[in-house]
Amino acid sequence: MPKMKSHRGAAKRFRLTANGKLMRRKATGNHFLMKKSGGRKRRISGMSEVGPEKRVMKRLLGQ
Repeated sequence: MPKMKSHRGAAKRFRLTANGKLMRRKATGNHFLMKKSGGRKRRISGMSEVGPEKRVMKRLLGQ
């Protein structure tokens, strides 16, 4: 049987941590940054944990 391939779109968007958490980038951090406050930009720039669809995403990543 051939090796499982990970879904390349999902692999570029999600990251699995060592503890098994699935992390994603927050939205709205790429454009129209001039009118956003510094605090808002800092909050957007971080990573956040994936919610209820975690099981599906892990499967796409080949886990």
